Amino acid sequence: MLDSATQKATANHFTRNAYLYVRQSTIRQVFENTESTRRQYALRQRAMALGWPAERIVVIDDDQGQSGASAANRKGFQHLVAEVGMGHAGIVLGPEVSRLARNNSDWHRLLEICGLTQTLILDEDGLYDPTHFNDRLLLGLKGTMSEAELHVLRMRLRGGVLNKAQRGELRCPVPVGFVYDAEGRVVFDPDQQVQDNVRLLFRTFRRTGSAMATVKEFRRQGIQFPRRLRKGLNKGELVWGPLEHSRTLQILHNPRYAGAFVFGRSRTSKRVDGTEATVRLPRDQWHTLLPDVHSGYISWPEFEENQLRLRQNAQSHGTDRRRSPPREGPALLQGLAVCGLCGARMTPRYHHRYQRLVPDYVCQRESVRRGTSVCQTVPGRVVDEAIGELLLATITPVALEVSLAVQTELQSRVDESDRLRRQHVDRAQYEADLARRRYMQVDPDKRRRVAGSCALPFDRGRRW
Repeated sequence: MLDSATQKATANHFTRNAYLYVRQSTIRQVFENTESTRRQYALRQRAMALGWPAERIVVIDDDQGQSGASAANRKGFQHLVAEVGMGHAGIVLGPEVSRLARNNSDWHRLLEICGLTQTLILDEDGLYDPTHFNDRLLLGLKGTMSEAELHVLRMRLRGGVLNKAQRGELRCPVPVGFVYDAEGRVVFDPDQQVQDNVRLLFRTFRRTGSAMATVKEFRRQGIQFPRRLRKGLNKGELVWGPLEHSRTLQILHNPRYAGAFVFGRSRTSKRVDGTEATVRLPRDQWHTLLPDVHSGYISWPEFEENQLRLRQNAQSHGTDRRRSPPREGPALLQGLAVCGLCGARMTPRYHHRYQRLVPDYVCQRESVRRGTSVCQTVPGRVVDEAIGELLLATITPVALEVSLAVQTELQSRVDESDRLRRQHVDRAQYEADLARRRYMQVDPDKRRRVAGSCALPFDRGRRW
Protein backbone atom coordinates (compact mmCIF):
# COMPACT_ATOMS: atom_id res chain seq x y z
CA MET A 1 0.00 0.00 0.00
CA LEU A 2 2.96 2.29 0.64
CA ASP A 3 4.18 1.77 -2.92
CA SER A 4 0.74 2.68 -4.30
CA ALA A 5 0.65 5.79 -2.12
CA THR A 6 4.13 6.78 -3.31
CA GLN A 7 2.97 6.56 -6.90
CA LYS A 8 0.01 8.91 -6.22
CA ALA A 9 2.09 11.47 -4.28
CA THR A 10 4.19 13.36 -6.83
CA ALA A 11 6.77 16.15 -6.53
CA ASN A 12 4.01 18.69 -7.15
CA HIS A 13 2.23 17.52 -4.02
CA PHE A 14 5.35 17.72 -1.85
CA THR A 15 5.87 21.38 -2.75
CA ARG A 16 2.65 22.19 -0.93
CA ASN A 17 1.61 21.77 2.70
CA ALA A 18 -0.09 18.80 4.33
CA TYR A 19 -3.22 19.71 6.31
CA LEU A 20 -4.33 17.49 9.22
CA TYR A 21 -7.95 18.15 10.24
CA VAL A 22 -8.83 17.15 13.83
CA ARG A 23 -12.41 17.28 15.19
CA GLN A 24 -14.58 15.84 17.94
CA SER A 25 -18.35 16.31 17.86
CA THR A 26 -18.88 17.50 21.45
CA ILE A 27 -16.84 19.01 24.28
CA ARG A 28 -17.57 15.91 26.33
CA GLN A 29 -15.95 13.74 23.67
CA VAL A 30 -12.92 16.02 23.69
CA PHE A 31 -12.34 15.34 27.38
CA GLU A 32 -13.48 11.70 27.52
CA ASN A 33 -12.65 10.20 24.09
CA THR A 34 -8.96 10.95 24.32
CA GLU A 35 -7.98 7.86 22.33
CA SER A 36 -9.80 9.14 19.26
CA THR A 37 -7.95 12.44 19.54
CA ARG A 38 -4.62 10.61 19.76
CA ARG A 39 -5.48 8.62 16.62
CA GLN A 40 -6.19 11.80 14.71
CA TYR A 41 -2.96 13.51 15.74
CA ALA A 42 -1.03 10.32 14.97
CA LEU A 43 -1.70 10.84 11.25
CA ARG A 44 1.22 13.28 11.29
CA GLN A 45 3.47 10.23 11.23
CA ARG A 46 1.69 8.95 8.10
CA ALA A 47 2.31 12.25 6.34
CA MET A 48 5.96 12.23 7.37
CA ALA A 49 6.30 8.63 6.14
CA LEU A 50 5.01 9.72 2.73
CA GLY A 51 7.68 12.43 2.52
CA TRP A 52 6.27 15.65 4.02
CA PRO A 53 8.61 17.32 6.52
CA ALA A 54 7.23 18.09 9.97
CA GLU A 55 7.35 21.85 9.44
CA ARG A 56 5.12 21.53 6.35
CA ILE A 57 2.36 19.68 8.21
CA VAL A 58 -0.38 22.10 9.36
CA VAL A 59 -2.78 20.92 12.08
CA ILE A 60 -6.28 22.45 12.05
CA ASP A 61 -8.08 21.69 15.34
CA ASP A 62 -10.30 24.78 15.64
CA ASP A 63 -13.49 22.69 15.40
CA GLN A 64 -13.11 20.71 18.62
CA GLY A 65 -16.59 20.25 20.08
CA GLN A 66 -18.36 21.07 16.77
CA SER A 67 -20.73 18.69 14.98
CA GLY A 68 -19.87 17.68 11.43
CA ALA A 69 -23.51 17.80 10.30
CA SER A 70 -22.96 21.24 8.76
CA ALA A 71 -20.05 23.49 7.83
CA ALA A 72 -21.89 26.67 8.84
CA ASN A 73 -20.26 27.05 12.28
CA ARG A 74 -17.00 25.17 11.59
CA LYS A 75 -14.35 27.82 11.05
CA GLY A 76 -11.61 25.20 10.89
CA PHE A 77 -13.31 23.33 8.05
CA GLN A 78 -13.96 26.57 6.19
CA HIS A 79 -10.28 27.49 6.58
CA LEU A 80 -9.31 24.06 5.22
CA VAL A 81 -11.56 24.44 2.16
CA ALA A 82 -10.09 27.90 1.54
CA GLU A 83 -6.52 26.61 1.66
CA VAL A 84 -7.36 23.75 -0.70
CA GLY A 85 -9.12 26.13 -3.09
CA MET A 86 -6.07 28.43 -3.24
CA GLY A 87 -3.81 25.50 -4.08
CA HIS A 88 -1.83 25.60 -0.83
CA ALA A 89 -2.63 21.99 0.13
CA GLY A 90 -0.94 18.96 -1.32
CA ILE A 91 -2.79 16.49 0.89
CA VAL A 92 -5.66 16.52 3.39
CA LEU A 93 -5.49 14.05 6.27
CA GLY A 94 -8.28 12.72 8.47
CA PRO A 95 -8.83 9.39 10.26
CA GLU A 96 -12.14 8.89 8.42
CA VAL A 97 -14.60 10.75 6.24
CA SER A 98 -16.94 11.51 9.17
CA ARG A 99 -14.25 13.68 10.78
CA LEU A 100 -14.18 15.94 7.73
CA ALA A 101 -17.92 16.12 7.06
CA ARG A 102 -21.14 14.22 7.74
CA ASN A 103 -23.06 16.15 5.13
CA ASN A 104 -23.00 15.11 1.47
CA SER A 105 -23.08 18.67 0.15
CA ASP A 106 -20.04 19.71 2.23
CA TRP A 107 -18.17 16.49 1.45
CA HIS A 108 -18.72 16.56 -2.32
CA ARG A 109 -17.85 20.26 -2.43
CA LEU A 110 -14.52 19.43 -0.79
CA LEU A 111 -13.98 16.55 -3.26
CA GLU A 112 -14.71 18.84 -6.19
CA ILE A 113 -12.20 21.44 -5.01
CA CYS A 114 -9.58 18.76 -4.28
CA GLY A 115 -10.07 17.42 -7.81
CA LEU A 116 -9.62 20.85 -9.36
CA THR A 117 -6.43 21.62 -7.37
CA GLN A 118 -5.09 18.02 -7.55
CA THR A 119 -5.06 17.63 -3.75
CA LEU A 120 -4.77 14.14 -2.25
CA ILE A 121 -6.94 12.81 0.59
CA LEU A 122 -5.67 10.33 3.18
CA ASP A 123 -7.52 8.38 5.87
CA GLU A 124 -6.69 5.30 7.91
CA ASP A 125 -7.65 3.03 4.98
CA GLY A 126 -5.40 4.53 2.35
CA LEU A 127 -4.48 7.41 0.04
CA TYR A 128 -6.93 8.70 -2.60
CA ASP A 129 -6.60 10.94 -5.61
CA PRO A 130 -9.91 12.72 -6.39
CA THR A 131 -8.84 13.10 -10.01
CA HIS A 132 -9.03 9.30 -10.45
CA PHE A 133 -12.48 7.91 -11.14
CA ASN A 134 -12.21 4.86 -8.84
CA ASP A 135 -10.89 6.89 -5.93
CA ARG A 136 -13.55 9.57 -6.47
CA LEU A 137 -16.29 6.91 -6.55
CA LEU A 138 -15.00 5.28 -3.35
CA LEU A 139 -14.77 8.62 -1.54
CA GLY A 140 -18.32 9.49 -2.61
CA LEU A 141 -19.61 6.19 -1.22
CA LYS A 142 -17.78 6.78 2.05
CA GLY A 143 -19.40 10.22 2.35
CA THR A 144 -22.85 8.73 1.72
CA MET A 145 -22.28 6.05 4.36
CA SER A 146 -21.06 8.69 6.84
CA GLU A 147 -24.23 10.75 6.38
CA ALA A 148 -26.39 7.62 6.65
CA GLU A 149 -24.59 6.65 9.86
CA LEU A 150 -25.40 10.06 11.35
CA HIS A 151 -29.05 9.62 10.34
CA VAL A 152 -29.21 6.18 11.98
CA LEU A 153 -27.68 7.50 15.20
CA ARG A 154 -30.15 10.36 15.31
CA MET A 155 -33.14 8.13 14.67
CA ARG A 156 -32.02 5.69 17.35
CA LEU A 157 -31.69 8.44 19.94
CA ARG A 158 -34.89 10.11 18.78
CA GLY A 159 -36.80 6.85 19.05
CA GLY A 160 -35.77 6.44 22.68
CA VAL A 161 -36.85 9.99 23.48
CA LEU A 162 -40.24 9.55 21.79
CA ASN A 163 -40.92 6.26 23.59
CA LYS A 164 -40.25 7.85 26.98
CA ALA A 165 -42.39 10.84 26.00
CA GLN A 166 -45.34 8.60 25.09
CA ARG A 167 -45.23 7.19 28.62
CA GLY A 168 -44.86 10.63 30.17
CA GLU A 169 -41.50 9.64 31.69
CA LEU A 170 -39.26 11.97 29.69
CA ARG A 171 -37.55 14.44 31.98
CA CYS A 172 -38.07 17.84 30.36
CA PRO A 173 -37.33 21.27 31.87
CA VAL A 174 -40.32 22.30 33.98
CA PRO A 175 -41.60 25.91 34.13
CA VAL A 176 -41.25 28.12 37.17
CA GLY A 177 -43.48 26.92 39.98
CA PHE A 178 -42.49 23.27 39.53
CA VAL A 179 -39.42 21.25 40.46
CA TYR A 180 -38.33 17.60 40.36
CA ASP A 181 -38.18 15.78 43.68
CA ALA A 182 -35.64 13.14 44.66
CA GLU A 183 -37.63 10.43 42.86
CA GLY A 184 -37.87 12.39 39.61
CA ARG A 185 -41.52 13.38 40.01
CA VAL A 186 -42.85 16.85 39.18
CA VAL A 187 -44.03 18.64 42.35
CA PHE A 188 -44.78 22.20 43.38
CA ASP A 189 -41.83 24.45 44.11
CA PRO A 190 -41.14 24.25 47.88
CA ASP A 191 -40.77 28.05 47.93
CA GLN A 192 -44.22 29.21 49.04
CA GLN A 193 -43.66 32.70 47.63
CA VAL A 194 -43.17 31.25 44.14
CA GLN A 195 -46.41 29.28 44.45
CA ASP A 196 -48.33 32.35 45.64
CA ASN A 197 -47.12 34.45 42.69
CA VAL A 198 -48.05 31.80 40.12
CA ARG A 199 -51.51 31.34 41.63
CA LEU A 200 -51.98 35.11 41.73
CA LEU A 201 -51.21 35.31 38.01
CA PHE A 202 -53.95 32.83 37.13
CA ARG A 203 -56.44 34.49 39.47
CA THR A 204 -55.68 37.91 38.00
CA PHE A 205 -56.14 36.63 34.46
CA ARG A 206 -59.42 34.98 35.43
CA ARG A 207 -60.60 38.30 36.84
CA THR A 208 -59.34 40.66 34.11
CA GLY A 209 -59.67 38.35 31.11
CA SER A 210 -56.55 39.74 29.41
CA ALA A 211 -52.84 38.96 29.54
CA MET A 212 -51.91 42.62 29.19
CA ALA A 213 -54.32 43.58 31.96
CA THR A 214 -52.63 40.96 34.15
CA VAL A 215 -49.22 42.50 33.48
CA LYS A 216 -50.53 45.98 34.25
CA GLU A 217 -52.08 44.77 37.50
CA PHE A 218 -48.78 43.24 38.63
CA ARG A 219 -46.98 46.44 37.66
CA ARG A 220 -49.51 48.62 39.46
CA GLN A 221 -49.25 46.54 42.62
CA GLY A 222 -45.44 46.49 42.40
CA ILE A 223 -45.31 42.68 42.57
CA GLN A 224 -42.23 40.89 41.24
CA PHE A 225 -42.48 37.56 39.40
CA PRO A 226 -39.94 34.70 39.58
CA ARG A 227 -38.09 32.93 36.80
CA ARG A 228 -35.28 30.40 36.69
CA LEU A 229 -32.13 30.93 34.66
CA ARG A 230 -31.79 28.31 31.91
CA LYS A 231 -28.15 28.90 31.02
CA GLY A 232 -25.01 30.70 32.14
CA LEU A 233 -22.95 30.50 35.29
CA ASN A 234 -26.02 30.89 37.52
CA LYS A 235 -28.07 28.25 35.72
CA GLY A 236 -30.95 26.99 37.84
CA GLU A 237 -31.03 29.97 40.21
CA LEU A 238 -34.26 31.82 40.95
CA VAL A 239 -34.38 35.51 40.06
CA TRP A 240 -37.16 38.05 40.53
CA GLY A 241 -38.18 40.84 38.17
CA PRO A 242 -41.15 42.63 36.62
CA LEU A 243 -43.73 40.44 34.90
CA GLU A 244 -43.58 40.74 31.11
CA HIS A 245 -46.35 40.21 28.58
CA SER A 246 -44.49 37.48 26.69
CA ARG A 247 -43.81 35.69 29.96
CA THR A 248 -47.49 35.85 30.87
CA LEU A 249 -48.53 34.34 27.54
CA GLN A 250 -45.98 31.52 27.93
CA ILE A 251 -47.43 30.61 31.31
CA LEU A 252 -51.05 30.81 30.18
CA HIS A 253 -50.37 28.65 27.10
CA ASN A 254 -48.32 26.03 28.99
CA PRO A 255 -50.37 22.86 29.72
CA ARG A 256 -48.00 21.82 32.50
CA TYR A 257 -49.65 24.33 34.83
CA ALA A 258 -52.82 22.23 34.41
CA GLY A 259 -50.92 19.08 35.44
CA ALA A 260 -50.50 17.72 31.88
CA PHE A 261 -47.39 16.27 30.24
CA VAL A 262 -46.82 17.62 26.75
CA PHE A 263 -44.08 16.98 24.19
CA GLY A 264 -43.57 18.09 20.60
CA ARG A 265 -45.31 21.48 20.68
CA SER A 266 -42.80 22.92 18.22
CA ARG A 267 -40.82 21.83 15.19
CA THR A 268 -37.27 22.93 14.40
CA SER A 269 -35.91 23.13 10.87
CA LYS A 270 -32.69 24.45 9.38
CA ARG A 271 -32.42 27.42 7.08
CA VAL A 272 -30.11 27.76 4.11
CA ASP A 273 -27.55 29.74 6.13
CA GLY A 274 -27.31 26.98 8.74
CA THR A 275 -29.40 28.67 11.43
CA GLU A 276 -32.48 27.04 12.95
CA ALA A 277 -36.11 28.13 12.76
CA THR A 278 -38.69 27.03 15.33
CA VAL A 279 -42.39 26.83 14.44
CA ARG A 280 -45.21 26.34 16.94
CA LEU A 281 -47.57 23.50 16.03
CA PRO A 282 -51.35 23.31 16.56
CA ARG A 283 -52.56 20.98 19.27
CA ASP A 284 -53.66 18.21 16.87
CA GLN A 285 -50.02 17.92 15.71
CA TRP A 286 -48.43 17.61 19.17
CA HIS A 287 -46.63 14.33 19.68
CA THR A 288 -47.80 13.66 23.25
CA LEU A 289 -50.47 15.19 25.48
CA LEU A 290 -51.25 13.37 28.73
CA PRO A 291 -53.59 15.24 31.12
CA ASP A 292 -53.52 14.81 34.91
CA VAL A 293 -49.97 13.46 35.11
CA HIS A 294 -49.07 15.58 38.14
CA SER A 295 -50.61 18.25 40.34
CA GLY A 296 -51.30 21.58 38.67
CA TYR A 297 -52.07 25.14 39.61
CA ILE A 298 -55.29 25.09 37.57
CA SER A 299 -57.63 22.36 36.33
CA TRP A 300 -57.76 21.18 32.73
CA PRO A 301 -61.22 22.75 32.08
CA GLU A 302 -59.89 26.08 33.36
CA PHE A 303 -56.89 25.75 31.03
CA GLU A 304 -59.22 25.18 28.09
CA GLU A 305 -61.28 28.19 29.13
CA ASN A 306 -58.12 30.31 29.27
CA GLN A 307 -57.14 29.23 25.76
CA LEU A 308 -60.58 30.16 24.44
CA ARG A 309 -60.39 33.56 26.10
CA LEU A 310 -56.91 34.20 24.68
CA ARG A 311 -58.13 33.31 21.19
CA GLN A 312 -61.04 35.70 21.58
CA ASN A 313 -58.66 38.45 22.68
CA ALA A 314 -56.24 37.85 19.81
CA GLN A 315 -56.19 40.49 17.13
CA SER A 316 -56.00 37.82 14.42
CA HIS A 317 -59.49 36.65 15.40
CA GLY A 318 -60.93 40.14 15.87
CA THR A 319 -63.01 40.20 12.66
CA ASP A 320 -65.47 37.57 13.81
CA ARG A 321 -65.79 38.19 17.53
CA ARG A 322 -68.69 40.15 18.99
CA ARG A 323 -67.10 41.35 22.20
CA SER A 324 -63.70 42.27 23.56
CA PRO A 325 -62.13 43.28 26.87
CA PRO A 326 -62.91 46.85 28.01
CA ARG A 327 -60.15 49.34 27.26
CA GLU A 328 -59.42 52.95 28.21
CA GLY A 329 -62.19 55.56 27.91
CA PRO A 330 -65.53 56.24 29.67
CA ALA A 331 -67.78 54.48 27.10
CA LEU A 332 -69.97 51.89 28.83
CA LEU A 333 -70.47 49.66 25.78
CA GLN A 334 -66.93 49.48 24.42
CA GLY A 335 -66.40 46.06 22.93
CA LEU A 336 -70.12 45.23 23.35
CA ALA A 337 -72.07 47.50 20.98
CA VAL A 338 -73.26 45.79 17.78
CA CYS A 339 -74.57 47.61 14.70
CA GLY A 340 -78.30 47.11 14.16
CA LEU A 341 -77.95 47.46 10.39
CA CYS A 342 -75.13 45.08 9.44
CA GLY A 343 -74.45 43.19 12.67
CA ALA A 344 -70.78 44.22 12.88
CA ARG A 345 -69.11 45.25 16.11
CA MET A 346 -69.00 49.02 16.63
CA THR A 347 -65.96 51.01 17.71
CA PRO A 348 -66.05 53.85 20.26
CA ARG A 349 -64.66 57.20 19.14
CA TYR A 350 -64.21 60.11 21.56
CA HIS A 351 -64.46 63.88 21.20
CA HIS A 352 -64.55 66.77 23.69
CA ARG A 353 -67.77 68.61 24.43
CA TYR A 354 -67.99 71.21 27.19
CA GLN A 355 -64.57 70.04 28.45
CA ARG A 356 -65.84 66.48 28.83
CA LEU A 357 -64.85 63.36 26.92
CA VAL A 358 -67.97 62.14 25.05
CA PRO A 359 -68.10 58.83 23.10
CA ASP A 360 -69.73 57.99 19.78
CA TYR A 361 -70.27 54.42 18.55
CA VAL A 362 -69.17 54.07 14.93
CA CYS A 363 -69.70 51.09 12.59
CA GLN A 364 -66.65 51.46 10.35
CA ARG A 365 -65.35 47.95 9.67
CA GLU A 366 -66.49 47.82 6.07
CA SER A 367 -65.40 51.41 5.45
CA VAL A 368 -61.88 50.53 6.60
CA ARG A 369 -61.76 47.31 4.58
CA ARG A 370 -63.35 48.54 1.34
CA GLY A 371 -63.00 52.32 1.49
CA THR A 372 -66.79 52.87 1.56
CA SER A 373 -68.75 55.25 3.73
CA VAL A 374 -69.39 54.59 7.41
CA CYS A 375 -72.42 52.36 8.04
CA GLN A 376 -73.80 54.46 10.90
CA THR A 377 -72.77 56.59 13.88
CA VAL A 378 -74.70 56.56 17.16
CA PRO A 379 -74.19 59.30 19.78
CA GLY A 380 -72.76 57.53 22.77
CA ARG A 381 -73.86 60.08 25.36
CA VAL A 382 -77.55 59.26 24.89
CA VAL A 383 -76.96 55.53 24.82
CA ASP A 384 -74.77 55.55 27.92
CA GLU A 385 -77.32 57.60 29.88
CA ALA A 386 -80.06 55.13 28.95
CA ILE A 387 -77.88 52.18 29.97
CA GLY A 388 -76.99 53.92 33.25
CA GLU A 389 -80.66 54.54 34.10
CA LEU A 390 -81.45 50.91 33.31
CA LEU A 391 -78.69 49.73 35.64
CA LEU A 392 -79.92 51.97 38.46
CA ALA A 393 -83.46 50.70 37.99
CA THR A 394 -82.33 47.10 38.33
CA ILE A 395 -80.42 47.64 41.59
CA THR A 396 -81.95 45.50 44.34
CA PRO A 397 -80.90 44.57 47.89
CA VAL A 398 -79.37 41.43 46.41
CA ALA A 399 -77.33 43.57 44.05
CA LEU A 400 -76.18 45.69 46.99
CA GLU A 401 -75.05 42.56 48.81
CA VAL A 402 -73.15 41.52 45.73
CA SER A 403 -71.51 44.95 45.60
CA LEU A 404 -70.45 44.61 49.23
CA ALA A 405 -69.09 41.16 48.52
CA VAL A 406 -67.15 42.58 45.60
CA GLN A 407 -65.74 45.29 47.85
CA THR A 408 -64.66 42.65 50.34
CA GLU A 409 -63.01 40.69 47.54
CA LEU A 410 -61.15 43.79 46.38
CA GLN A 411 -59.89 44.40 49.90
CA SER A 412 -58.70 40.79 50.15
CA ARG A 413 -56.77 41.26 46.91
CA VAL A 414 -55.11 44.35 48.32
CA ASP A 415 -54.17 42.42 51.46
CA GLU A 416 -52.75 39.59 49.34
CA SER A 417 -50.65 42.05 47.31
CA ASP A 418 -49.33 43.56 50.55
CA ARG A 419 -48.44 40.09 51.81
CA LEU A 420 -46.51 39.28 48.64
CA ARG A 421 -44.61 42.56 48.86
CA ARG A 422 -43.76 41.82 52.48
CA GLN A 423 -42.40 38.44 51.39
CA HIS A 424 -40.08 40.22 48.95
CA VAL A 425 -38.86 42.46 51.77
CA ASP A 426 -38.39 39.49 54.11
CA ARG A 427 -36.41 37.63 51.45
CA ALA A 428 -34.14 40.64 50.88
CA GLN A 429 -33.69 41.10 54.65
CA TYR A 430 -32.79 37.43 55.06
CA GLU A 431 -30.17 37.62 52.29
CA ALA A 432 -28.70 40.79 53.81
CA ASP A 433 -28.54 39.20 57.28
CA LEU A 434 -26.96 36.07 55.81
CA ALA A 435 -24.28 38.13 54.05
CA ARG A 436 -23.61 40.04 57.29
CA ARG A 437 -23.24 36.83 59.32
CA ARG A 438 -20.84 35.38 56.75
CA TYR A 439 -18.80 38.59 56.84
CA MET A 440 -18.61 38.59 60.64
CA GLN A 441 -17.45 34.93 60.67
CA VAL A 442 -14.33 35.86 58.71
CA ASP A 443 -11.08 36.42 60.61
CA PRO A 444 -10.89 40.15 61.62
CA ASP A 445 -7.36 40.44 60.23
CA LYS A 446 -8.54 39.20 56.84
CA ARG A 447 -11.51 41.59 56.98
CA ARG A 448 -9.15 44.52 57.52
CA ARG A 449 -6.92 43.45 54.63
CA VAL A 450 -9.88 43.03 52.30
CA ALA A 451 -11.39 46.34 53.41
CA GLY A 452 -8.04 48.08 52.90
CA SER A 453 -7.59 46.66 49.41
CA CYS A 454 -11.13 47.73 48.42
CA ALA A 455 -11.03 51.21 50.03
CA LEU A 456 -11.46 54.21 47.78
CA PRO A 457 -8.64 56.81 47.62
CA PHE A 458 -9.34 59.75 49.88
CA ASP A 459 -9.22 63.23 48.41
CA ARG A 460 -9.68 66.15 50.78
CA GLY A 461 -10.90 68.33 47.96
CA ARG A 462 -13.63 65.95 46.84
CA ARG A 463 -16.67 64.51 48.63
CA TRP A 464 -17.21 60.79 48.09
